[in-house]
Amino acid sequence: MTNDGTNLYDLAQPRLERALATIVSPPFRIKQIEEWMYVHGVDAFDAMTNLPKELRAALAEHYTLAFPRVVERTTPAADGSQKYLFSLADGNRIEAVYMPMGDRTSVCLSSQAGCAVGCTFCVTGFFGAGRNLTPGEMLGQFFTIQHEHAVPMELMNVVFMGMGEPLLNWDAVDPTLTILNQPDGFGIGARHITVSTVGIIPAMQHLAARPEQFRLAISLHSPNSVSRLAIMPIEKRYKLADVLRAAKAFKRRITFEYVLIDGVNDRDEDVAELAKLARDSAALVNLLPLHPGGGDPALKPSPRRRQHGFVEKLKRKGVEAVLRRSRGLDIDAACGQLRVASERDALEVAPQSHGDVYHAGRLDRGPDPAKA
Repeated sequence: MTNDGTNLYDLAQPRLERALATIVSPPFRIKQIEEWMYVHGVDAFDAMTNLPKELRAALAEHYTLAFPRVVERTTPAADGSQKYLFSLADGNRIEAVYMPMGDRTSVCLSSQAGCAVGCTFCVTGFFGAGRNLTPGEMLGQFFTIQHEHAVPMELMNVVFMGMGEPLLNWDAVDPTLTILNQPDGFGIGARHITVSTVGIIPAMQHLAARPEQFRLAISLHSPNSVSRLAIMPIEKRYKLADVLRAAKAFKRRITFEYVLIDGVNDRDEDVAELAKLARDSAALVNLLPLHPGGGDPALKPSPRRRQHGFVEKLKRKGVEAVLRRSRGLDIDAACGQLRVASERDALEVAPQSHGDVYHAGRLDRGPDPAKA
């Protein structure tokens, strides 16, 4: 048998153990291999030093171990956040973010190299649909950051909120959740793993049917279908009312993610409608200021005074709401911004007096006015 290119990090149990059993004996060697993968995160069979040399050679002949390669790390932000730009084997680039948060640490993972959803406030959509990531490419982001910062697994949170729509990549996200959660994998509790979605209903149903209590975050961003469609084209396919109906199947409390955009979704009528949706769904509302430079330059963050007023009005209406500070403002931590900056630096575009510049299929909107 020749190497078919299968990355062992793409296989969840029992598929991994079935694959290894074809060439590995005695059975305790399989447990040793799993320890090297899930505890030490090795990316080469030669690193598995307690395995016989002949077995390591046989593994390398049949399979691969590979993680994305770090090509850039930002200097840690004032809040401790640090962003990573990874290169994939095919040249695509993705991002992940390290976020220390008190006693725990969160890692924000990308699930796609691009995004087909096209939310107007998110820069990732400018890359187009890209492609789905494999489990190994998602796990590689996590383990690289966890290992580099030496954070114990029991203190880790994982959030699928980076580049891409996780539930459009359900076939790969599903086994990735298993590997992150299973005791013989990374062993992270299901309540510390959150999947964010704009509302891909068929995959929401698959996620809800899993026995583990993974957390669900819905990228809401508007409390009614009409205004949501203006900033989130996915509303045309999956209506807000249907998304919220599908969310009723989840066993744990859900979260509404809501980016506050000046004059778009931060009005008094938005507060009233959002409060009703949150009460009906028993949801926590996670409010975030729009990250400057994150998408359409015509969109601006709500003024700080209005942000605070918005959260206080929700609370007075009986809704549990939290206003998050926008993490990593000084390191371009919004999804896709580091990749945009990296690719923009590589382009040679003639100065323009006005308008957007399209180059090699990418949109360059010029300097970020927030940084001028």
